Amino acid sequence: MPGRITSLLDPSRIALHLHSTKRTAALNEIAKLLDGHADVANFPGFYEELLARDRLDTTSLGNSVALPHARTEHVRKIVMAVGRADHGIPFDQNGEIVRLFFVLGTPKTKPGDYLAVVSALCKILKDPADRATFLQAPTPEAFIAAIAAAEAKLGL
Repeated sequence: MPGRITSLLDPSRIALHLHSTKRTAALNEIAKLLDGHADVANFPGFYEELLARDRLDTTSLGNSVALPHARTEHVRKIVMAVGRADHGIPFDQNGEIVRLFFVLGTPKTKPGDYLAVVSALCKILKDPADRATFLQAPTPEAFIAAIAAAEAKLGL
């Protein structure tokens, strides 16, 4: 099912200690985790569209979470990379501080899959206890296990 977040996660595409302290640098650091992904047909094109979308309007969801994304022909299937900032990164004009980033690339031809993934992420991220667990996971594998537990709890 396209709405299962765990099906999109890979430990090699989760950075739990971002080095960047600025928004665009953080997006670059996280997006680079998708460079070379089998389903990313053109990484520079994808990254350019990710930045263009992010400039249009904030992708911050509140609660220290952001969902930078691009609907693009440069990906074959939905791809995701995750970044976590230990101290948070100022993300928009309102001074929102983001610690957890879910960078998403989705094919333009699959809007339903995109909506299913965003819906699942929003449900998972709604629970403050789950968010705290994601922010404290010591390894990418533990992060994925925490997402899986949240999905199971919600019946996703």
